[in-house]
Amino acid sequence: MAKKYLTDEQIAGFDKYKYSAVDTSPVSIYITHPFWNQLVKLVPLWIAPNVLTLAGFIFLIVAYVLLLIYDPDYLASSRNYPDSEPVPQWVWFACGLCQFLSHNLDGIDGKQARRTQSSSPLGELFDHGIDSWSILFLPVAVFSIFSRDRADYGETIFVMYWVVWNIEVCFIISHWEKYNTGVLFLPWGYDVSQIGMTLVYLITGVYGIECWKGAYFGWFEFRVLFLLCVYAGTFLVTLPQSFYNVYRSYVDKTGKMRSFSESVRPLVSATILFSIATVWAYKSPYGILDNNPRLFFWLLGTSFSNITCRLIVSQMSSTRADLFNILLLPFTAVAAICVTFDIGVYELYLTWALTLLVTAAHLHYCVCVVIQMCDHFNIYCFTITKKPSKKKEKNVLQKHDTF
Repeated sequence: MAKKYLTDEQIAGFDKYKYSAVDTSPVSIYITHPFWNQLVKLVPLWIAPNVLTLAGFIFLIVAYVLLLIYDPDYLASSRNYPDSEPVPQWVWFACGLCQFLSHNLDGIDGKQARRTQSSSPLGELFDHGIDSWSILFLPVAVFSIFSRDRADYGETIFVMYWVVWNIEVCFIISHWEKYNTGVLFLPWGYDVSQIGMTLVYLITGVYGIECWKGAYFGWFEFRVLFLLCVYAGTFLVTLPQSFYNVYRSYVDKTGKMRSFSESVRPLVSATILFSIATVWAYKSPYGILDNNPRLFFWLLGTSFSNITCRLIVSQMSSTRADLFNILLLPFTAVAAICVTFDIGVYELYLTWALTLLVTAAHLHYCVCVVIQMCDHFNIYCFTITKKPSKKKEKNVLQKHDTF
C-alpha cells in the first residue's frame, strides 16, 4: 500500500484549487502558444496529458544520458585534452531533437487536458513537479558545449555550479511567489532559454564546437554572453518581477497576507541545502565537485526537486509549507563527514550512496503522491478513462460474491 504523504488538510485544499497563472512573455504570446495551439491538434484525443508531460521529461533524460556517455568530465569539447574524444556530431542533433520535443510536449500538455476535458490538480502538480527536476538538465548540457577548460574558452566547474543554483533559485522563487500571491507569474526566460538551447544544439551539430570558441571582433566570447544572459535574466528580470508581484499583493491585499516569517518559510530548506552544498563543494578534501561534477549536480538537483515539489503541494492546497525537508538530514550528515575528515575515495562512495538514497526517496514521494491524488480524484494518471466509482466497484464485488 502506498504511503500517504498528503495530509487530509492538503487533500481538502486540492478540492478547492483553481488554476491561476499570468503569462506576459511576448515569446509565449506571439510564438510558442500559437504554435502549440496548432500542434496539439495532431495529438489523438485518447492520449492523456500526463503522458505528454512524462514523455517530455524522458526526452530530457535521453539527452542527459547521451552527454553523460560521451562527455562525463566536461572535457570532450576542450582542444587542450587530446585524450578526450570529442562528442560526435550526431549526438548534438539528437540532443537538439530531444530538447525540441521536450519543450513542446511540456507546452501542449495543458492544452491537451482542456481538449479532452481531463484537467485536474494532479495534472498541474505532475507538470510542475517534473519541471522542478528537469531544470537541472539545461545548464549541465550547455557546459558540455563550452567545456570546463577556461584556457579553451570554457568555464570552470565552480562557475557552472553557480549557474545551476541561479536557475534553481529562479524556479523556486516563482513558486514561492505563487505561495504568497495565489497567482503563478510565468517567467519570461523559460521559453527563450528552451528555444535557445534547441538552436545551440543544432548549430553545434552543423558547425561543431569550434563555432563557440575564440574571441569574435577581438573581444566578444560566447561563454561570456551566456553568463551575462543567465545573470541578467535572474537579477534584472525574474527576481525583481517576483518580489514586486509579492509586494503588490500585500499593498493591494490580494495575496495570502501572511506574516514575514510565514511568507519566507518555504525558502528555509532550499537555503539550508544551498549553504551546505556550497560548503561541501568548496571544502571537500577529495574535490567531489571537481572530480565528479555530474554526480554532485544530480544529487543537488534531486534534493532541490524534492524540496520544491513539497512547496508546490503547499501552494496548490493553500496549506502551510514545510519548514525543514527530511532529506536534509542525510545530506547534512554526509557533507559534514566529508568536509571534516579527509577520507579520500570513500567520500565518492558516500556521495554515491547518498545520491541513490535521495533519488529513491524522491521517486517514492512522487509516486505515492500521484497514487494518492489518483485515488482521491478517482482518475488514472496516464489514461483519460476514469476509474469506476467506489460505489459501483462495491456493487460489482457484492455481485461476484453471490456466485
